[in-house]
Amino acid sequence: MNSKEVPAWPPEGSANTRRIKTVTAKKVTEQQRNAAILEIIGLLQESRRDQEWVAEQLRLKRQKVPVNPAMTLVDLLMSCDHDFIFYLRDLLRAKEHVIDAPPALTRTYHWFFTDIVGSSDPNMAANEQVSKIIALNKIVERTETFRQRDPETTIVLPTGDGMAIGFADSAEKPFMLAFEVHRALYDLNKGRKEKDRIEIRIGLDMGPVYLIKDINGNENVFGPGIVMARRVMDLAREMNILATSRFATDVKNLRPEYRAYMHEVGDYEIKHGEKVFIYNIYDGKKVGSKKVPDPDRKQKKGSDNFEPAASRFLFTHIGLELEVKDVRTMLTHHVYDWSVINVSDKPIERIFYYIDGDVPRSFPDLNVTVKDENGKELEILSLNVNKPYHKEFFVRASRPIKPKEKGRALRMEFDWEEPDRHFVYTFASNCKKFDYLLKAPKGMEMNQKVVKIDKMSGDMVLASSPPTVQYLPDKTIVTWSAKNLRTFDTYRFGW
Repeated sequence: MNSKEVPAWPPEGSANTRRIKTVTAKKVTEQQRNAAILEIIGLLQESRRDQEWVAEQLRLKRQKVPVNPAMTLVDLLMSCDHDFIFYLRDLLRAKEHVIDAPPALTRTYHWFFTDIVGSSDPNMAANEQVSKIIALNKIVERTETFRQRDPETTIVLPTGDGMAIGFADSAEKPFMLAFEVHRALYDLNKGRKEKDRIEIRIGLDMGPVYLIKDINGNENVFGPGIVMARRVMDLAREMNILATSRFATDVKNLRPEYRAYMHEVGDYEIKHGEKVFIYNIYDGKKVGSKKVPDPDRKQKKGSDNFEPAASRFLFTHIGLELEVKDVRTMLTHHVYDWSVINVSDKPIERIFYYIDGDVPRSFPDLNVTVKDENGKELEILSLNVNKPYHKEFFVRASRPIKPKEKGRALRMEFDWEEPDRHFVYTFASNCKKFDYLLKAPKGMEMNQKVVKIDKMSGDMVLASSPPTVQYLPDKTIVTWSAKNLRTFDTYRFGW
């Protein structure tokens, strides 16, 4: 058989500029190949690289080598062809630093980030600090959520006086873990002196991260998910459980009972001037704290390009009309009528809206329309958020709404199911007069009720005046009115 030269790896002129010596197939013996594999294993250990790094190089070089989880490093290397083995050896031998590219894909995790409040207090003895850290670790380890985790998909990162735990499978897990830890700490702290209590703060978020190796070769992560969870935690006071809006919105729609624990706090400024909308999670008993983050960190009016409605509009009248179209599914037609006055000092051309529902729907299926005081349909400029249970969008006014201009109105309509047979409305600004009207098909059982909700505590009390019911031949009508409502007043309308 004629001697045949194997092309140098990689070919000259390729994107990889490293020059690798040409290998002659006739001269490559099994002994040389095995020696190269042994050298590769040693070099991998020295450089703190592992089998995953080798597999990544195979993917980058488009090598057709079957890789499966049962393979050892030796199995994987023995499956590679001669050219790749000598390329890998020379790559690892190279004197210049080889900088790994980040992994090709990120992974999304649901994050629980916590630390102990006051653990760095110089007046606290080191053994007291350590004992609190050990106690917190044991509490977490004993929770049902932690014990039932999937070790293959859960990331646990100690942070000195706390930890970050990422769950790949469920947003409920960090939420439930926070509840379990707080209940255990409540029982532990009961009867203890103040200096002996273990008080923590927790931040919850979800988002993508890169899986990387730290300097010790251990699994670590970096990415917006864990970074935001840490920054939200940094806003917290002792025994606060704070969550980003994306985390809270997704979790509160999983089970109706979760909504009672989620309390909107508002926009806060974090590192680099970034703004994040925060929810405070508590039950008023053993879990969380009603204390809000430092007010000095809260976003000031006019500090962003988009001001909230509370700083831009006064509502002289709001009408909310709900009409049940399908008793079986509780498909409901929603109509909002706003009579508005621009109380800012600039004309308003774009108006921001958001709507929430209890059933996952795509935006086109909601039949959303927005019209002005003349019945002209307005253009929806952008759909900023299109989550199954939450939509955010901007519309363009038919003409700018000038400061103090009277006679301007907006009407929004959409269809969304209300399976729980209640609707919650929060006033975005002061409102002089509010009217609520519900239309239900004849024969539908009714349990009409209007409840005022305290957004900070979650407490609910019946409205000072009850709704009025009219039973007509073809439908039932429920009405309720109120005057001089204030920003963030919240009511729940049940039927």
